[in-house]
Amino acid sequence: MNESNPLAKAEAAAAEAAVNTAAVQVALAAVELAKLANSQQQAPACHHQAAPASQFNAKKWLVIGGTACVCSLAFPLASIAIAIGACCATACLLILRSMWRSLTDKH
Repeated sequence: MNESNPLAKAEAAAAEAAVNTAAVQVALAAVELAKLANSQQQAPACHHQAAPASQFNAKKWLVIGGTACVCSLAFPLASIAIAIGACCATACLLILRSMWRSLTDKH
């Protein structure tokens, strides 16, 4: 091994620091960092190819438009259903009240 290599120096420093645990942990971290720095090779940046522009997606916009139409129709229909239910409940309560009054008035 070449002594001028930073990795070899870090390994030698780690071997010398075996007595002190904190020093061993720091040295091992330095060795791992040096190994990681040596193993990573940076890919050359390629600037001559531009990313393709995103194209118009008609299906996505048709789905969004269809969903908006369904929601815009569902809200009024739900409101009408609630109103009809409220009218029926009111009529039922009025009929039951009049039946109750007629039953309690006879006795």
